[in-house]
Amino acid sequence: MHELSIFWLRAAAALYSVGLLHAILTVVRRSAPLFRGAIGAFRVGVILHLVSIVERGVSVGHLPVDNFYESASVCAFLIALVFLFVHWRYQFASLGVFLFPLVFVLTLLGGMEIPVAGWQNRSVRDAWLVVHVLLILLGYAALLLTAVASVFYLVQERHLKKKQPRAFFDRLPPLGTLDNLITSSMGFAFAFITLGVITASTWAFIESGTRWIRQAKIGIAFLTWGVCLGMVFLRTSAGWRGRKAALLSVFALGLSAVTWAAHVGLRTLLTR
Repeated sequence: MHELSIFWLRAAAALYSVGLLHAILTVVRRSAPLFRGAIGAFRVGVILHLVSIVERGVSVGHLPVDNFYESASVCAFLIALVFLFVHWRYQFASLGVFLFPLVFVLTLLGGMEIPVAGWQNRSVRDAWLVVHVLLILLGYAALLLTAVASVFYLVQERHLKKKQPRAFFDRLPPLGTLDNLITSSMGFAFAFITLGVITASTWAFIESGTRWIRQAKIGIAFLTWGVCLGMVFLRTSAGWRGRKAALLSVFALGLSAVTWAAHVGLRTLLTR
């Protein structure tokens, strides 16, 4: 019964991944080509998720929230229900940019309670880790570009308001160009960091089972991803611009630096 509930939970996570893909394409391409397919897969995923929770609940005799994995699963299910209600009642489709990835990641974590067999091929193990590092570095580079462009946006905006001619400020790109650069780089930063978090979680799950989730540096990494997710949502759906968006992007960049500093031990794994 326990293994079967994990199976249904992982099946739900697979269906939720369509929503994740929709969110990534939305922030990168600024369009929503997969929403109808994503919401359909999401609804089926919610049903399988419910089956998983019911089976686990019947097995243990109470609501399955005894550990981190069960709590993450139940939390993801409740968030999914709230989103479906809000979408049905208010047609707030843009909320999916925030909730689709959140539900997927929480469900993915919930499905990692039972360890799987280790790596069958060491080359695949090392290659997977290299891909993760490259994705994270690309995400951090895009995040750095976002922060720099946001600061330039603030400087250029202030200069235009004061109407004081200065040679340096006249060389900065127009506000429209900077705004497009911020949106694009932010979208790519979110996409790369999200894929980096997924590949890292999968690698750690296969490598060390469930022990990795208790590490403080893992919490910092997920906090950084959560800030990036919130930053993307506030810009794409709530229309954040100017000072607030700039400060948030700088804060996200600072968190990413802390995260990288906490994970520098990866170098030893790459050089084994």
